[in-house]
Amino acid sequence: MQNLWKDSEAEKLVEHYAAKGVDRDLALRVYTTRLLGGEPRLVLHGGGNTSLKSKATDILGREYDVLCVKGSGWDMGVIEPEGLPAVKMDALLAARKLDALADEDMVAMQRANLIDPGSPNPSIETLLHAFLPHKFVDHTHSTAILALVDQKDSEALCKKVFGDRLGFVPYIKPGFDLAKEAADIYDKYPSVEGLILDKHGIFTFAEDAKTAYDLMIEFVTMAEDYVAKHGKAPFKPVALPKELATPSEIMPYLRGAIAIDEGEGKYGRMVCDFRTSPKILDYVNADTAEELATRGVSTPDLSIRIKTGPMVLPAPEAGKLDDYGKVIREKVAEFSARYKDYFETNNAADDVERTMLDTMPRLTLVRGLGLIGHGRSMKEAKIAADVGEMLVEAVTGAEAIGSFHPLALSDLFELEYWSLEQAKLASNKPKPLSGQVTLVTGGAGAIGAATAKLFASQGSHVVVVDMHTDKAEEVAKSIGNAAIGIGADVTDATAVRAAFDKARDVFGGVDIVVSNAGAAWEGKIGELEDATLRKSFELNFFAHQSVAQNAVRLFKQQGTGGVLLFNASKQAVNPGANFGAYGLPKAATLFLSRQYALDYGSIGVRSNAVNADRIRSGLLTNEMIANRSTARGVSEKDYMGGNLLGLEVRAEDVAQAFLNHALAERTTADVTTVDGGNIAAALR
Repeated sequence: MQNLWKDSEAEKLVEHYAAKGVDRDLALRVYTTRLLGGEPRLVLHGGGNTSLKSKATDILGREYDVLCVKGSGWDMGVIEPEGLPAVKMDALLAARKLDALADEDMVAMQRANLIDPGSPNPSIETLLHAFLPHKFVDHTHSTAILALVDQKDSEALCKKVFGDRLGFVPYIKPGFDLAKEAADIYDKYPSVEGLILDKHGIFTFAEDAKTAYDLMIEFVTMAEDYVAKHGKAPFKPVALPKELATPSEIMPYLRGAIAIDEGEGKYGRMVCDFRTSPKILDYVNADTAEELATRGVSTPDLSIRIKTGPMVLPAPEAGKLDDYGKVIREKVAEFSARYKDYFETNNAADDVERTMLDTMPRLTLVRGLGLIGHGRSMKEAKIAADVGEMLVEAVTGAEAIGSFHPLALSDLFELEYWSLEQAKLASNKPKPLSGQVTLVTGGAGAIGAATAKLFASQGSHVVVVDMHTDKAEEVAKSIGNAAIGIGADVTDATAVRAAFDKARDVFGGVDIVVSNAGAAWEGKIGELEDATLRKSFELNFFAHQSVAQNAVRLFKQQGTGGVLLFNASKQAVNPGANFGAYGLPKAATLFLSRQYALDYGSIGVRSNAVNADRIRSGLLTNEMIANRSTARGVSEKDYMGGNLLGLEVRAEDVAQAFLNHALAERTTADVTTVDGGNIAAALR
């Protein structure tokens, strides 16, 4: 493990924070916390914390001895001083005299003694940091350390590697009891430079930031060196098919199988993040991979991310995707049944009332391919995949020097269903479209962009498709990490398929399609050139058909239904003079939407259309608005508000109609009019 401390960088940060009134110790605490948090083999998604014993002044000017400890929700890799909330030490130290302290009471006590009541909750391991006498305390879940502690003879092995330099703490769930036990062991062996927490991780401590950090790197390096020197080849590979299907090809089947069935055709969908590497492949191809997956996870906090461990799938043979889809569903059913049994068995051990979490995996290992993280957001999916990579690292090391022997599932259950975690999950309500993927064509136009942004605000991941790649990417960028932009001419069937395949590659599939791209050509219908009419049909009808066909292709693979939404336009029901080239294909598209509702309702696909009029967009430009209002002898405002409500209809209003359709679980074959009121365009 490389020591990343650099005097020049440390001093630069000290100077930076000094200008903001932050003292040297806290600045260096931030510096080394970032060094630890930036290395995934040490700290990953909340799996670690740091602290500093210092002084702080409250709003009344009273000075206290405090513990500045990593706050909940802060990423150690990018932490700021405010991510280390100050807690009054006298209260923390007084807690050590107690015989027992419930988790909820511990959290309440810590919050009650914050210098700044607006600070985040201090780490659950705050008391452990407080009970140790050192000024700087560091804690990580190093994968190399986990390779040593996830053994049956972990204490003897750690003694062999570290001698008397580290104390050894038997596994206890994080909180008050662990803090007291760790402090008692330190008091018994006050010369130790750190503590090993069995099945959990490592603490180091010192009177200055650099020494505490140096010790962490030194001890982790000793563990790495031991594994490298004494390790054997841990895995024997299984035989694989001669030709494998690709990760992208199996993703819709997997994504559909792990969707949380909420009853009556409603699903809690998830997105996927694929990873592979030689180390991952060695692990997933191991003949023991399935058995290892049932043992548990390398450190208990991973249960919050990936439950009791991964699901393992056999290698997918090329050309047999439908058969493999059935295998996936069988494996998901097995995983689900095993998880349900795990919950019921352990839940029956006491009289605590708990609510079972969903039984779907959050990490899947696919022989021959790699690993896939799942989550209700791409952030969650990436976290699960990150955790999966570190699980591979730790278990590979453990198997190389012995046998992976993690925390028993009964103890793991206690942490996964910890009352504090249950409360956190209960307050984390998903948005209406969380986990879903929406593809919008014409996505860089006024209506398309408004739709993409609105759907993203409701939790959906969004694929912005537009013939102008740069504009599609610009809209996606404005949305953030939950969106991608793709350039595609929707009149090109190959380009349309490629756009859907890209959506599948990135997110795992597609659930909602807003077929919105279109353009208008003017001219009296009896005088139009055939080429103009055919060009309009290509874009305003056949492109919608191509988009819908590709959507159904993925919907069928996913097996969880789907939503088709078409921009039909007012012209589909109320043709305007000189607009036949536009209205005719739009009328066909309206009926296309109903045909899809008729043909695919049996597999849960809903198909609806929106009939909009007079929306400022690429179709109705400012120049066209000026010309039409002048021709009619009215102001632009009166022209745009020429409806029963006397209000201009905006792109955002059309987007809202699309969203309403996406959420209307019992509506299909419907047409919603968004025009402010135009009786001539009302459906009869």
